[in-house]
Amino acid sequence: MNRDQIKGVAKIIVGKVQEQTGNLIGDPKQVVVGVAKQVAGKKLKGRGDVKQKIDDFHKEHPTTH
Repeated sequence: MNRDQIKGVAKIIVGKVQEQTGNLIGDPKQVVVGVAKQVAGKKLKGRGDVKQKIDDFHKEHPTTH
């Protein structure tokens, strides 16, 4: 895993906790902020996934220059 993947997963988890906390205490603002963090985390993780695939490809197909 690379940094973006790790940060993305962490942000998703924090967002889920914040969303559930907002639901428990009846605070819609916290729910919205939690969902927004999850979306940002998924985007960041997706970017990390793409970077990982590119790195894996380069490891499997080294170029000779």
